Amino acid sequence: MLDLVEFRNNDDEEFTDILEERRRTTDLGYALRTFNPQPYKGAPTLSTSDLNKAVLESQYLCFIIKEIAIETGSSVEKVKEDASVILKEMSHNLQLGFIRLMGYTLNKVFKRLYRSIYVNMEGLNMLKQAIQESPVILIPNHRSYVDFLIISYILFTYDIPVPVIAAGIHVTIIGGILRRSGAFYIRRAIGSDKLYWAVLLEYVQTIVRTGYAPLEFYVEGFRSRTLKSLVPKLGMMDMVLEPYFKGEVFDITLVPISISYDRVLEESLLALELLGVPRPQESITGLFKASGVLQDDYGCMHVNFGRPLSARQLCEGKINWSEYNLIPRNLPQRPTAETQDCVNWLAHLIVRTQEEGSLISPWSLVACLLLQTPFTTLTEEGLQWHQLTEKTLWLRKLVLDFGARLNWPDSEVMSSTVALHHSIVHHKENRIYLVQDEDPARQDPLSPEEGVMRMAVVVLMLVSYRNQALHVFVRPGILAIAIHITKSTRKDELFNFFCFLRDVFSDEFIFIPGRAAQDFEEACSLLQKCGAVHTSQQEVTVLETGLEVLSFLQKLLKVIIFGEKRAHVHLLLLKSSHSFTFNPESCGSFEWFPPADPEHPA
Repeated sequence: MLDLVEFRNNDDEEFTDILEERRRTTDLGYALRTFNPQPYKGAPTLSTSDLNKAVLESQYLCFIIKEIAIETGSSVEKVKEDASVILKEMSHNLQLGFIRLMGYTLNKVFKRLYRSIYVNMEGLNMLKQAIQESPVILIPNHRSYVDFLIISYILFTYDIPVPVIAAGIHVTIIGGILRRSGAFYIRRAIGSDKLYWAVLLEYVQTIVRTGYAPLEFYVEGFRSRTLKSLVPKLGMMDMVLEPYFKGEVFDITLVPISISYDRVLEESLLALELLGVPRPQESITGLFKASGVLQDDYGCMHVNFGRPLSARQLCEGKINWSEYNLIPRNLPQRPTAETQDCVNWLAHLIVRTQEEGSLISPWSLVACLLLQTPFTTLTEEGLQWHQLTEKTLWLRKLVLDFGARLNWPDSEVMSSTVALHHSIVHHKENRIYLVQDEDPARQDPLSPEEGVMRMAVVVLMLVSYRNQALHVFVRPGILAIAIHITKSTRKDELFNFFCFLRDVFSDEFIFIPGRAAQDFEEACSLLQKCGAVHTSQQEVTVLETGLEVLSFLQKLLKVIIFGEKRAHVHLLLLKSSHSFTFNPESCGSFEWFPPADPEHPA
């Protein structure tokens, strides 16, 4: 049994620092130890070449090849050769030797980058059991290139079959190494290439049907540049679930995984990209080669393996099975509207579960508060340290009242978190300032243009870290805005406006379809729990003690709601019988105006 350091969050869930043991053993010994995973019990023994052969000889792909040959006038042999080329470009070439090489390399890199990597052992043990019982789909959130590496590293550490991973095309040397470590590559732009879609579909579904290995993909589609959850993409989700819909497997297990970072490696690169600076060619090697990356401190990482979810249980009563039973399995079939709704619901459920499983860092709370501080205070006067500390402790209590998972390791957390983010703020003479020049020893002062760009990068990094905590505040925040705009205490009026805002911002935040009433009740419950409102069957009444909470929530969401989406809101309101205006000078200046003439809305 490994001698491990334990950490418990506010839910008394056990987390283990897996780097503690790694620091006491050699990297070579770790990489060369016995690796004895227990795969899916129903999986046949397949090599990589056997898997590819099964794909090319499948009834479905043969049917599509013949269909394309007729449509294009090509020979079946020529189309099949094209399919073989596509499969060769796409398929993984998983080899134990390269997994060991990756384990050796990552062991060295992670020990330099992170103080600790915490993993919840209960979730990992449930995953280990689930992999033996049914095909498993691993679905992590995606905030960093490290996401791509960390899951395989953890599974290798604990003798769990390493996954095959859906990834964007890599043509570099590192791409070849990752291919041999389990990555299979998908073109970033497929378009209407019928043959490519058919090969991809059959390749993914053969892996799922056979239980060849756990399959890992990012339901958000790509890395979130803003560190906020993205609306899920449904293509891959539909592919992995179709074998269950067709009755080719008894069940499929979905495992949401929440990866949380104290500090993200790409923080400045993401900010520059949001400012329109052309991004460098994306590569993991390029990231690790970046100046100073391996010499800097990135704090801790938390990897929370969620409870395995049964597709069979989740889809019960949502799918009409007869539609699949009437069509031969080898024939292509379009998903029905009912199936698409089910897949969309499941995808949103997964992302919402990822949000609930993530751990909020103290720095995310600090970022929320700094972004509500006057800009001149942070650049000239400085924010008093005791004010920031007191307000952060207040926000910590609010976050815990809202039921969030919070990583608050010790009493010195404020000092350590500010020191960790030295590229954004610095602490001087009991005041906090934004960093305006990364190189204090610079001989020549920054030009005005460079100064503006540098400050924009710092602010956008703050925004990104604030976004990591947004999901905690979204529902009570929308209700707080509804209360302020409608000036009503009636629950039905508040619910209607809550639903309106929820629909408008369904592309901005994650809302599970069909759960508007539950979201509203959750918002009411959370605001009542923290003492901001009193709720009855018919009314929601603001309490004097809750004004500070409501003001904070309104300020937090006003930039998002009345900035990024302001044009969208006004376009929608042109179709309705109401309009509202927003005065950006103060958070409280929302005004609700019913039009004088219903035929001529304001």
